[in-house]
Amino acid sequence: MKISTLLLVLALAVIGAFAALNWPAFTQPTTLSLGFAAVTAPLGLIMLGMLIALSVLFLAYLVTLQTSVLLETRRHARELQAHRALADQAEASRFTELRKFIETELQVRMAREADMHNTLLARMDKLDDSVRGSMQDANNTVAAYLGQMEDRLERDARSLPKDIH
Repeated sequence: MKISTLLLVLALAVIGAFAALNWPAFTQPTTLSLGFAAVTAPLGLIMLGMLIALSVLFLAYLVTLQTSVLLETRRHARELQAHRALADQAEASRFTELRKFIETELQVRMAREADMHNTLLARMDKLDDSVRGSMQDANNTVAAYLGQMEDRLERDARSLPKDIH
């Protein structure tokens, strides 16, 4: 129990005990002026009734205030839930955008690597053709030199005397 509630209950108990102890004084009739007329009534009961009426009004005000605070809290909770849902959607959309960006970048990189691979293969084919051409030229050159050497040897062999053979 809160201290304020405990103090309120204690104050009401003290007022109730005071009224019970002084009940004959509370019920003694007195002449009271209402401004436009005079009335004979027990002043203590009227003041006690006013205290009870004021307490009931205070409790009614307290209940309405508590109800409005509760409704406001619920409204704030719904707004907070809506904002949380929006934040979750925004985060999900950022993740989706990030995934799309990464996929796009990956596709661009794969295309770039494919182009580089094709370029490398084309260069290797050119180099292979160049090496083959160079080897063919070298083979032709060697064959030409061998042919010249054979011709020289044959010519030299013909020019030698026949006894040496």
